[in-house]
Amino acid sequence: MNILTVNLLFSTLVFYIAVRLYLLPRLDDCEPRTILLPILLLHALRHLGLMFLAPGAVYAGLPREFTAPAAFGDLLAAVLALIAIPAVASRAKSAKPLVWLFNIVGSLDLINAIALATIYDAAPLMGPAYWIPAFWVPALLVTHYVTFLLLLRPWPRTAST
Repeated sequence: MNILTVNLLFSTLVFYIAVRLYLLPRLDDCEPRTILLPILLLHALRHLGLMFLAPGAVYAGLPREFTAPAAFGDLLAAVLALIAIPAVASRAKSAKPLVWLFNIVGSLDLINAIALATIYDAAPLMGPAYWIPAFWVPALLVTHYVTFLLLLRPWPRTAST
């Protein structure tokens, strides 16, 4: 097992423990938008995945088979999160479908990036961008999990538009 895998697993565990202790017990007491807006704002920052394409943020030779899908998948997830934010904030009828779209695409992107990083042994060449999969991806994974929990629950009535 490589160090990145250990970092990814332990950080995911820590974020899950935090969610289990502080958020899941309150899930029934909160309106979905109360929890989803901070999650969507976090994911709106996934444009930072473009760092995998930036010389200096990664070492030369980082496999393009990993960098392009990881960078552009993150960018797509960020755009989808940004699109969902106003719908969720205004309780629009489109909110839940937009969150579903964001959450499925964003989750698949993370699974794909983890698989590609493993297949192409990307960790040694990630350079300063190493913090993304070591720290940030675990937070994203756990918040996708929370979002799925919220999507599977009934939501309060929505606004007319």
